[in-house]
Amino acid sequence: MAGTQVLADEPADNRPRSSSTAPLVVDLDGTLLRTNLLFECALAFLRLNPLGVIAIVYWLIRGRARLKQELARRVLLDPKLLPLNEAFYDYLAAERARGRKTYLATAADGAIARAVAECYGPFDGVLASDGVINLKGRRKAEALARAFPQGFAYAGDSRADYPIWSLADEVIAVGGARFTGNASHRFGKAVISFPTPAMLPALLECARPHQWAKNLLVVAPAVLGGVATDPARMLQVLLACAALCVIASSTYVLNDLWDVADDRRHWSKCRRPIACGRLPVAAAAGFVPFGLSLGFALGALVGPAVVAALLGYTLLTVAYSLSLKRVPILDVLVLASLFTLRLVLGTVAAAVPPSPWLLVFSMFLFGSLCFAKRYIEVERWRDRGEGKVSSRGYMASDGPLLLALGTGTGIASTVTIVLYIIFDAFRHDLYGNVAWLWAFPVILFLWFSRIWLAAARRELDDDPVAFALNDVPSILLGAALLGAFVLAWAGVLA
Repeated sequence: MAGTQVLADEPADNRPRSSSTAPLVVDLDGTLLRTNLLFECALAFLRLNPLGVIAIVYWLIRGRARLKQELARRVLLDPKLLPLNEAFYDYLAAERARGRKTYLATAADGAIARAVAECYGPFDGVLASDGVINLKGRRKAEALARAFPQGFAYAGDSRADYPIWSLADEVIAVGGARFTGNASHRFGKAVISFPTPAMLPALLECARPHQWAKNLLVVAPAVLGGVATDPARMLQVLLACAALCVIASSTYVLNDLWDVADDRRHWSKCRRPIACGRLPVAAAAGFVPFGLSLGFALGALVGPAVVAALLGYTLLTVAYSLSLKRVPILDVLVLASLFTLRLVLGTVAAAVPPSPWLLVFSMFLFGSLCFAKRYIEVERWRDRGEGKVSSRGYMASDGPLLLALGTGTGIASTVTIVLYIIFDAFRHDLYGNVAWLWAFPVILFLWFSRIWLAAARRELDDDPVAFALNDVPSILLGAALLGAFVLAWAGVLA
């Protein structure tokens, strides 16, 4: 019946089967694939040549079709790694199985379109952009009307497909419920719909809000500096913390954009929202400048020193994502420095004197955790029989070295705490009874030993911090550490 929707997110046996025999014409971007090939090619090109943005602008001035052709000539995408819309592909395979002719019609460049068609075909024909004509919207509608004068069915995913659907005998819409509902109402035709996941949950997942727990380090200098009871200073610290959360999330999204090709080859990162196609590349790219602008605006409310610290964090993070993560050992030093910059940010936001002890301790402790992250990654690649870690500078044989460096820096963090208690803690009015601080090195030793034991047993996830937040022994040790600090601050007799 005209105007009704037939949902295709049901179990395979209950999915609708079209009764039409008209040729089925399929769009590529956002329909057969959960991505946009223009953005995929642009990202791949910029990874090869970051200054290539100038060339991209020049080609775009000469037309979108020319841009797509020039990018297709310079990058090689593996169709098997691109995120496939499996629900729609199953429908397409079923239509082929009953003898229906299928065609691929896309605004992507012909070279890439034919490669995808060969991978996910057989298609009976391919219509695509050719460097002169950008086959989209009305131009695609005109081309299909000429190619199929007896009628055709069309599967698409955007408003650019409206001119095509107005001519099609059958409408297959890939998108959210609101979009497919509008298509049904607009054209008065039965619509077979393939719902896609909502973008907001995927964006939140990509922003990694659980990682904001790391940003609580911003509060530490205010507590250790004795100003935690000052409302004005704590407001500044919390604003700085919020700014860092937004900026960090933006850099996580940027990192996932830059590494999307490598993530698709990874055993766990392939499930990240951008890599698997749940978050469109264009939406992710749009969020990055918005998030960075919002974060720096929040930082500006505190002061220029906070903005400078946030800028240093952002620049180092971007350098890590673009290049430094591929330099062995230096990558760990950079990650440990990013943790320590959180303490620097908290120091300037709270306007307290910097503590060299705290900064040195942070470098050693978080260096150990970052070595654990690399160790488990290297060992998993070795278990898979790989000689080199993809997108990293490590070899599968580097595990013993990382194990030694990681445990060594962990012990160094414990020694730093011991030296602090002996030589400096008694000078501060913050502590009523310094003796309780001796619990710190014991608890820290037990905790980082727990982390490395889990790593050696392959029980550690890719992120040691995320592991610790969900590990009962780690949580109990953290509670014990907090209890010892409170007792030392309160001056309870040991």
